Amino acid sequence: MRQLLLLFLIFQCFTISAQEHFAGLTTSNRGGLFAGAMNPAEFANASKKIDINLFGMSINASNNKIGFEDIISDKDLETILFAPGEPVNARLDVEIYGPSAGVKLGKWGFGFTTKANGKLNVVDVDANLGDALVNDVISNSLTGTTINYKNNQRVVGTTWGEVGLSAARTILDNEKNKFSVGATLKLMFPGSYSNIGLSEFKGTLSQLTSDGDIYIDNASASLNFAYSGNLANSFTDFSDYSKSVFGGFNGFVGDIGVSYQRKDTSILDVIKSRNKYKLSIGASINNIGSMTFKNDNNYNSNYQLSIPDALPGGGFNLAELQNVESLSEIETILINKGYLNKNNQNKRDFTVKLPTTFVAYADVKLVSKLYISGYIQQKISDDSDNDQITAQNVVTVTPRINLGFFEAYIPLSNNEISGFNAGFGFRLGGFYLGSGSAITSVLDQKNSKQADFYTGFRWGFL
Repeated sequence: MRQLLLLFLIFQCFTISAQEHFAGLTTSNRGGLFAGAMNPAEFANASKKIDINLFGMSINASNNKIGFEDIISDKDLETILFAPGEPVNARLDVEIYGPSAGVKLGKWGFGFTTKANGKLNVVDVDANLGDALVNDVISNSLTGTTINYKNNQRVVGTTWGEVGLSAARTILDNEKNKFSVGATLKLMFPGSYSNIGLSEFKGTLSQLTSDGDIYIDNASASLNFAYSGNLANSFTDFSDYSKSVFGGFNGFVGDIGVSYQRKDTSILDVIKSRNKYKLSIGASINNIGSMTFKNDNNYNSNYQLSIPDALPGGGFNLAELQNVESLSEIETILINKGYLNKNNQNKRDFTVKLPTTFVAYADVKLVSKLYISGYIQQKISDDSDNDQITAQNVVTVTPRINLGFFEAYIPLSNNEISGFNAGFGFRLGGFYLGSGSAITSVLDQKNSKQADFYTGFRWGFL
């Protein structure tokens, strides 16, 4: 269990890893495939007739406790992460684009994308419980610590692949205005899934002077164990994530969107079919749907946890969970102790919902070559559900200079986990490189609780 909760510390220390992937690039008038992934209607607004992506990668990590300054210092990160106060939240998201292409034919735009996804999330973990599990510490060692926490505490990991087929059409196009609609159908290939959810937890933590271990008693909660694929074996073996990204085809997910442009064209722009605007706005609803995990080692069961009152000392010794790496091991220990009562039969096949989000944005031309864009992502789904893949609410403002072959931008964002971040990115021809938190990681190390990085190469022509 200790490894499960420390996983995010490892990622924070050893990767340059935000929740808005490709920050600054998607809202550019040269957004291309990434703009289409954000809003399928943008395939009709592509600045090039053919856009090919060879490779693209975005790694995003954020938390609400550990700052960049803490990582580079000699501070005890475990103590900081589970300091008393707000619950622990941490997110790690990876997107890897494979060969993808967009084509613009008259009023139509089409897209074909391939993408691998990986997510590992800690959701609303009570700091007192985490402190006891990881640090062997409770806030009051003399009288014990009583916890009454209603939120569903989750540790969840997911991998899946997807193939997207997009179509967009311009339905209004005159001298000044352009309006387009689009849709994407994603074919889902679920890989691995693992979730432990602990909701409405009540219990007392106490530390016995005889052995120094922390015990829990007089406890109750609803408990969910679910796993499929390689993640049934371990949360902490990172090779399990990469081995099982693309599973068998099992699910459909859709995106729908609209876009509007107020044109800013000269005679030369019209002759060369350039797509220039004073204002570009759009909105989309993304990830409508779910995917079903089917695997020989599938497992999804709900339990009622009940640990009796063992005062004046004793109960369940949390030290028994310290070397556990898989959910099945935790489950076996608790069942053997007689602490679990099953609420339902094991479901061999189970469905997981994608994180449905509403996205809206606007890109405004201030003066020649200088733009500013605003972006908002609002999740529609509830992260506390055990069958839900998570997302974050994000607001971003991005000033940008576009010189054609070269483009540079500074995304300024705020997300619900790590707060405010400032980054930097650029595009040089088909090569792009950026981060949504590079500036705050350097200038505000104390408060910077996010790290992210993206890069890749794509090429547009005609």
